[in-house]
Amino acid sequence: MAGYFPILDWGRDYSSETLTNDLIAALIVTIMLIPQSLAYALLAGLPAEMGLYASILPLLAYAVFGTSRVLAVGPVAVLSLMTAAAAGSLALPGSADYIAAAMTLALLSGIFLIVMGLFRLGFLANFLSHPVISGFITASGLIIAASQIRHLIGVDASGHNLFQILSALAGALPETNFVTAAIGFPVLIFLFWVRNGLKPLLSRLGLSQRTIGFLTKAGPVAAVAVSTALVWFLDLGRHGVSIVGDIPDGLPPLTIPSFSLSVWAALIGSAALISTIGFVESVSVAQTLAAKRRQRIAPDQELIGLGASNIAAAFSGGYPVTGGFARSAVNFDAGAETPAAGAFTAAGIALATLFLMPLLFFLPKATLAATIIVAVLSLVDFSILKRTWSYSKADFASVAMTIAMTLGFGVEVGVSTGVALSIGLFLFKTSRPHMAVVGLVEGTEHFRNVKRHEVVTDPHVLNLRVDESLYFANARFLEERVYDMVAANDVLEHVVLMCSAVNEIDASALESLEAINQQLGEIGVKLHLSEVKGPVMDRLKRAEFLNHLTGEVFLSQYQAAAHLHDLPRARTEDD
Repeated sequence: MAGYFPILDWGRDYSSETLTNDLIAALIVTIMLIPQSLAYALLAGLPAEMGLYASILPLLAYAVFGTSRVLAVGPVAVLSLMTAAAAGSLALPGSADYIAAAMTLALLSGIFLIVMGLFRLGFLANFLSHPVISGFITASGLIIAASQIRHLIGVDASGHNLFQILSALAGALPETNFVTAAIGFPVLIFLFWVRNGLKPLLSRLGLSQRTIGFLTKAGPVAAVAVSTALVWFLDLGRHGVSIVGDIPDGLPPLTIPSFSLSVWAALIGSAALISTIGFVESVSVAQTLAAKRRQRIAPDQELIGLGASNIAAAFSGGYPVTGGFARSAVNFDAGAETPAAGAFTAAGIALATLFLMPLLFFLPKATLAATIIVAVLSLVDFSILKRTWSYSKADFASVAMTIAMTLGFGVEVGVSTGVALSIGLFLFKTSRPHMAVVGLVEGTEHFRNVKRHEVVTDPHVLNLRVDESLYFANARFLEERVYDMVAANDVLEHVVLMCSAVNEIDASALESLEAINQQLGEIGVKLHLSEVKGPVMDRLKRAEFLNHLTGEVFLSQYQAAAHLHDLPRARTEDD
C-alpha cells in the first residue's frame, strides 16, 4: 500500500526533529504563498480567495499521495494563464459560469492525471521536450508580465496574446491613473531589490542564512502590508486605485464542478494540456530537488498525487494546481523534510482565510500585479535560443516556433505547435536515419565511418552501419539506400548490415528486410547481419526471415568481415 500511499513510508520514521524542521519550512512557505496565491487567482480572472482555496486541500492531498519530500503544490503563473484562456472561451471572467469552468478544469485535469498514473503513462509527457517547455514558459512569462502592466498603471487593457495586450496598453496610456502607478512601480522596484539586493545586504550584517532566507521570502508580505496600509490611511480608493475588496473569510466551501457534457467537451483539450504541462513542470522540479538529497521520486505515482490535488481543488473552490518551482525551492531551502510540511502550510493558509481576510480589503491590485511580474520574469530565458542555435538547429526551430506562436496566438496554440513540431522533427529525423559505410581501422577490430577515418575496405563487401531503430517511417528509406549502393558497385558480392545501434525492428521494417534479402538474392548478392541485439534477435527468430536469409548473422562486425574476406591481423600486446 505504501506504493500508492507514500505517507505510509515516510510517516513511519517521523520524529520530533523532523516535525520542527517541517513547521519552520511551512511558516516560511505560508508567508510567501498568501500574496502569491491571491495574485495568481486574479491572473486567472478568478476571485482572489480561490487562490487561497487552491492552496489548502490540494496540499493535504499531495501529502498523502505524492512521493516528493519537498514539492509544494498550488497555483502557478503558467497554469493560471492557461486557465484564464480556457475558461474565457466559455464565459466572461468573474462570472459564475467562468468560476464553474475553472473548477471543472481542475476536475478534468485531476481525472486525466490519475488515469495516466494508474496506467503508467507518465512517459507521454516526454513528448514535451525541454526546449519546447523552455520556449513556452519564456513566452508565457512575457505575456503574463505584459498583462499585469494594466494593473500597475490602473487602466483597462487586455488581450489573448502579447501583441493584443501591447496594442491595448498603448491605446490606454492616456488614461493612466498616476496614483495607482505611484503605488505599483515602487512596489515593483522594491520586490526586484528584495530578490536581488537584500540578501547581500543582510549577509554583510552578519545574519544567519536561515534568517536571511526568511526575510527575503517575506518581501512580498511587507509590500502587501505597507501598500494596503497606505491605501487605507490615505483613502486612495477615492482616487481610482483598484483594490481587492471584500474577500470572504472562512474555510474553503464544498463546491461542485460542472458535469455538463457540453462543458466537458469544450474543456477536455485544455485540461489535457494543463495537466501535461503541470506534470512536466512539477516532476522536473521534484526530480531536481530530490537529487540534491539523494532521494528519488516515482513519476507515475506523482501523476496520482497531482491528480488527487487537482480533484481536491475542484471540490473546494479552487482551480488547476501543480508543483511550483519557486515555492518548492523555498520549501527545500527552509529545511522541509517530508510532505507534512505541505500539510502544515495548508493549515497556515487555512488560518489566514479565517482571520486575515478583512485586513486585505484595501490591498491594491497593483501590488499583486507587481508580485506576479517579479515572479514570472525570473522564468524568462532567452539564452535557450542561443544554446539551441549553436547545438541543434532542429531544437532551435522548436523553441523559436513555440515562442512565436505563444506570443502571437496564445498559450494553447503555442504549446500545441511546439509539441507537434517536436514530434514532426523527430519523425523526420528518424525517417531518414544516419547510415555509414564502415571499414576496419587497421591494427584493431573496430569499424568506423570511411568518411571520418583511414580504414581498410573490400570492394566486394558493403559494410553498412544503421544508426537508428528500424520502423515503418524509415523502412522504405533503408531499402532505397541499400539498392542505390548496390547498383553503384558492379563487383559487390556481400552486404552486411551492422545493427549495433538498432534497438527494434517493427513489422514494416521486417518486410523491408525481407524485400532487400529477396532482391539482393536475385542478383547474386548475399545479405548478412552483424551485432544484432538480443531482444531484436528474439523477434527475428519468431519470424521466417532468418530461415530465408541468404547470408549469415554474425556476433560481431569483425567476425563478419573476417569470414567474408582476408583482413590484416589485429595487433596484440606481444606485438
